[in-house]
Amino acid sequence: MNEDFIRRKFYFRHIGPSLEEIHKMLKILKCSSIKELINKTIPKEIRLKKNLILPNSISEYKYLNHIFRISKRNKVFRSYIGLGYKNTITPAVIQRNILENPNWYTPYTPYQSEISQGRLEALINFQTMISDLTSMKISNASMLDEGTATADAMFMIYKESLRRKRIKNNPYFFVSDEIFPQTFSILKTRCFGLGIKLIQDSHGKLKKYAKEKDIFGLLLPYPSSLGEIYDYTETVKYAKEKDISVIVSADLLSLTLLTPPGEWNADVVVGSTQSFGIPMGYGGPHAAFFSTREKYKRFIPGRIIGESLDRKNKKAFRMALQTREQHIKRERATSNICTSQVLPAIMASMYALYHGPKGLKIIAENIHKWTRKLENVLIHTVNGIEQINFFYFDTLRIKIKKPEIFSLEKLKKVAERRKTNFRYVDCHHMTITLDETSCEEDIHHILSIFHEVNNQKMERNTYKLFFKKNQEEKYKIPNSLRRKSNFLTHSIFHKLHSENELMRYIKRLERKDLSLTHSMIPLGSCTMKLNASAELFSLSQYEWRNIHPFVPKDQTKGYQFIIKNLEKYLKEITGFSGISLQPNSGAQGEYAGLMVIKAYHHSLQENKRNVALIPSSSHGTNPASAMMAGMKVILISTKKDGSIDKKDLLKKVKENKDFLSVLMITYPSTHGVYESNVKKIIEIIHENGGQVYMDGANMNAQIGLMKPAKIGVDVCHLNLHKTFAIPHGGGGPGMGPICVASHLQPFLPDHPFLQNKKTLTVSSSPYGSPLILTISYAYIRLLGPDGLRKCTEISILNANYIKEKLKNDYKILYVGKNDTVAHELIIDCRIFKSIGIEVLDIAKRMMDYGFHAPTISFPVEGCMMIEPTESESKEELDRFIETLINIRKEIKEIEVGKFSEKENVLKNAPHSLDLLTDNKWIYPYTREKAAYPLNWVKERKFWPSISRIDDGYGDRNLICTCT
Repeated sequence: MNEDFIRRKFYFRHIGPSLEEIHKMLKILKCSSIKELINKTIPKEIRLKKNLILPNSISEYKYLNHIFRISKRNKVFRSYIGLGYKNTITPAVIQRNILENPNWYTPYTPYQSEISQGRLEALINFQTMISDLTSMKISNASMLDEGTATADAMFMIYKESLRRKRIKNNPYFFVSDEIFPQTFSILKTRCFGLGIKLIQDSHGKLKKYAKEKDIFGLLLPYPSSLGEIYDYTETVKYAKEKDISVIVSADLLSLTLLTPPGEWNADVVVGSTQSFGIPMGYGGPHAAFFSTREKYKRFIPGRIIGESLDRKNKKAFRMALQTREQHIKRERATSNICTSQVLPAIMASMYALYHGPKGLKIIAENIHKWTRKLENVLIHTVNGIEQINFFYFDTLRIKIKKPEIFSLEKLKKVAERRKTNFRYVDCHHMTITLDETSCEEDIHHILSIFHEVNNQKMERNTYKLFFKKNQEEKYKIPNSLRRKSNFLTHSIFHKLHSENELMRYIKRLERKDLSLTHSMIPLGSCTMKLNASAELFSLSQYEWRNIHPFVPKDQTKGYQFIIKNLEKYLKEITGFSGISLQPNSGAQGEYAGLMVIKAYHHSLQENKRNVALIPSSSHGTNPASAMMAGMKVILISTKKDGSIDKKDLLKKVKENKDFLSVLMITYPSTHGVYESNVKKIIEIIHENGGQVYMDGANMNAQIGLMKPAKIGVDVCHLNLHKTFAIPHGGGGPGMGPICVASHLQPFLPDHPFLQNKKTLTVSSSPYGSPLILTISYAYIRLLGPDGLRKCTEISILNANYIKEKLKNDYKILYVGKNDTVAHELIIDCRIFKSIGIEVLDIAKRMMDYGFHAPTISFPVEGCMMIEPTESESKEELDRFIETLINIRKEIKEIEVGKFSEKENVLKNAPHSLDLLTDNKWIYPYTREKAAYPLNWVKERKFWPSISRIDDGYGDRNLICTCT
């Protein structure tokens, strides 16, 4: 059959190598077919014998028509629910040039600073925005959502209190009773894991509880979930006297008008940036923020972007204090955060640049103005109600004082018929939250609903006349809490208010970053595959973007269709019977899976089971996640071939038999091999009362060829932002749903707005970040069962092809018994240390060739882990292979003495344009050798915008805001 015709199938668009290239690669591997390669690589006893039962592949054209029809099942009502989610206006210049731009959504987390300066600068802007608005010294570069940011803040001050022995036996955390319900539910889950007791009551009762309980922390909402603005001066003063740390959950936009928490002595401020132009998307993705005092800088969760210098003393940005990272500190990490919310954070920062401090304040003042006008017309024209918030920003709290005159039940029915959502707190109270989109039309619409309930009629002209008579409503922010300090004073927030200027700024940053638009990103265990355009269209569609996460389900039939079917597909792919889409990242999926196991053990009255056994070949976030779940981490060694050391495992199992909770494995392992004795290892754990958790980081090497449930695994999380094509976004968003065996199904995460009776909640929204679930749904529908299997097969083929081509120049650290690898491989670079060349030098030199380096020094120090994915063509693989072989030749030049160990092309890499165009050229090699090491580099040249960054300087001189 003509190959052009075959390529109408989506999987031939998604898969890189052509049929001809596949045959050539198999010939290099001495395999007659893909089937022979797979049989040599994956142990026979775990291979699937049947195809996946999934819908067949459909064309992009058919899919786009299909998803458009499904979107129309969603009903987009006017939502005034609040609870941390609001209607927003995404500036078109930001939507078009960032959200819909692969140069922004396809890069990886900016570990390699020299080719990431664009998004690093955007994240410095984000951190500056947060630090200024909250008046705190230091901010991180985003969190998953407001609820988990709050839980991480509690965890940080808890660990800090333990370090200085502030906490004794029974630690308590005090929570205001006006915090968001979803945040409180997440806190309950976190406290269950850590053994912390929660107190929830009015903030005014702190003193009463502190007399009897050892309270280490306090959480205050600002404004409250019901809209009230409290002056916490006396509460915070008392907390400080009692050495109680203060966390504030703040509305970011309100801080343009309100005195920031940093000015009234808060220790941590958290919240969401969703109101800064990010669509609700039925709950996400949205970037949360986390700001704190400088004393916490080494304990702050997530990532911090800092300023440093390159070798030319040019200002540059980098990820600061990286020794805090979970894969380095492992069980001693301050959080398990791996993916955060970089893309939404960058969008929020651009929103602030576009509007500037004056614009943000005008937006906030308009919201407050319309909220005041709404209060005025409601209390003066509607009988039987009163507005009981004394002070507020954007939310009115309505009390039904005469139910016989004004019925809340009738209001619900009228509002639903009029396609309007309010928040109904209980049978006597409701709230109305206005937002950036609110205008006179909204006020009239809301008022007309209330009048209909009261059987009143108010003509539009009468209503307008009433407005004119009552133009000067009293400001509803207390004088003592009106903001007096300036914010966003840096020049960057004052010069990009025209679309032209912001567009050009975005493009200047964009050109500094290497993404999948330039070349393959071969990061091991990161699966940087194609994010197909057809999969992403729904992100910009009105019916998917503009739905509040807490609306009734009958308004979300489009989303429910996607969620139900995606759950069904993922259960079929993994073989499990239960699933939760709630976890917002892979690391959060790990944590959720462990909490499910913990809840299961507790249900059996086996509370003492808290030991997590973790092989050194497991994913780097596993120990940190286990620690956050309140488990004791015990590491298992691996053998020389990279497999789990069964003797060490048996020894540790025997020593901890009565306390064993879970074994955490990654399969295939991060060493790049399918372990043949995996089923036996799982049996050992089950025989001793433990459960087995599989990290889904390497699921791209399983789909269609094996199922984790079939080998005995109890829990597995999936990285939808790796295996199932959600873009990495430069470090987020991501999704980490968990699949479980039937006996664990009753313990899956729940949510207060789903109104079930389970106990665990891990994300602020019931389904994590539902807007991006449409991407993974698209990926599965476009590929179908055959395409999904082919993707797995080609990812294994591509990795083995690289292994075969590199084996004469680099030592391949681990291979299976038939001399094959899985979908990734590790090359050993430690031998080059004898001539002063580190693995980092090779990584930096690869930038001169136009490549992002593979994963370095994980899981093995001094080595590189390479994962090509199925999306890369043979031509691209050959360029990558040629790059590494040529770098090996450059190392050889040092070995034979042509260049010294200190002055060579690797030690000075990368070579920026500034470096190469300097009038003084002081290096012992030519400019051409530095810039164009191979002929094809000239036409594909990516210029690093800085020369090698000074990491030590950045950590010694920590600057995390615009200077």
